[in-house]
Amino acid sequence: MSATDPKASASFPTGTAEGGARARVSVDTPGGRYEICIGPGLMASAESWSGLPRAADAVIVSNPTVWAIHGQALAAAIAPHHRRVTHVLVPDGEQYKDWASLQRIYDHLLGCGCDRKTLLYALGGGVVGDVAGLAAATYMRGVPFVQVPTTLLAQVDSSVGGKTAINHPLGKNMIGAFYQPARVICDLATLDTLPRRELVAGLAEVVKYGPIYDDTFLGWIEEHLSALLAREPAALLHAVRRSCEIKAAVVGADERESGQRAILNFGHTFGHAIEAGLGFGTWLHGEAVGCGMVLASHLSADLGLVAPAYAERIERLIARAGLPIRAPALPGERWLELMRHDKKAEAGEIRFVLVESPGAAALRPAPDARVLDVIRRLTEGAAPGDPATLYRQ
Repeated sequence: MSATDPKASASFPTGTAEGGARARVSVDTPGGRYEICIGPGLMASAESWSGLPRAADAVIVSNPTVWAIHGQALAAAIAPHHRRVTHVLVPDGEQYKDWASLQRIYDHLLGCGCDRKTLLYALGGGVVGDVAGLAAATYMRGVPFVQVPTTLLAQVDSSVGGKTAINHPLGKNMIGAFYQPARVICDLATLDTLPRRELVAGLAEVVKYGPIYDDTFLGWIEEHLSALLAREPAALLHAVRRSCEIKAAVVGADERESGQRAILNFGHTFGHAIEAGLGFGTWLHGEAVGCGMVLASHLSADLGLVAPAYAERIERLIARAGLPIRAPALPGERWLELMRHDKKAEAGEIRFVLVESPGAAALRPAPDARVLDVIRRLTEGAAPGDPATLYRQ
């Protein structure tokens, strides 16, 4: 596919005026059209919040860690647009993307007497965005919400495309809805306070766009990985913008994952099995996806879709980023059991996003024996539940 998309724009606003260079990406889906605004200093910019649905009440959904750093700034920025601004906090961690956190948001909305014009703001990473989005999709059958992602992973992936969900003990993101935000505000300044482990985990979702859509972008990531790890503003702006351009193009063509959108789950079938098998929160989502991409790349090579050298290229990049490249030592049948719960499975048949050629991917089945062989080769006796032992530096 093309390395440039007609739906992508770099005009929010252009140049290096106050706060640094900025960009805008449009997302057009049957569920609605909205803008992804990218750049430093956006949270404090009045332009970020103009033109949103009018609402007397605004509710910020966050977690204690993010709220302590960014909560008051967001509340002050949106206060001129609402009669009342309140907030509700959910616990921090993937293991809390559950019914209890969703119920906490409902309790707050009902307790404050919020109506169907209330505007929700999701301030945080993927967990906050997914739970707040599901609350918005279901409270009074739908209220508008704005994504304000504060992690790299959320800025390049989970905040874009309208997937909202909570986890079930048997599988990740099994209970949810497609519900598009009114806007996404990616303030790159929030990445300055991101722990390094979270930054590295977010890079996994940046890397995935290369093998599935744009091999030129993969080469750019390889060349600029050190700059990304050093949080250089220009590198981060390009990485977030290009990732959002690709996701916007894919989601615009297939909002509800009936076809092409499935390619965005490259590495996720293996990755979700790792998360569920070890217990949600043991590995970060990006860590599991990074390892999952290594497994999926080698499976693609074993099936003759790409050369072994291409799988090794992906593995080297994942390792350079500081992500795990060896799978946890779960029993083989446990792997298969978990992956059969994956949403892409059909009639008990596990299906994987596999690379068919550099920059192109498709959803395909694979024989269980081949899958287990790849897992065995890429486990090497790793200790379950300890990603630190799996990093190759």
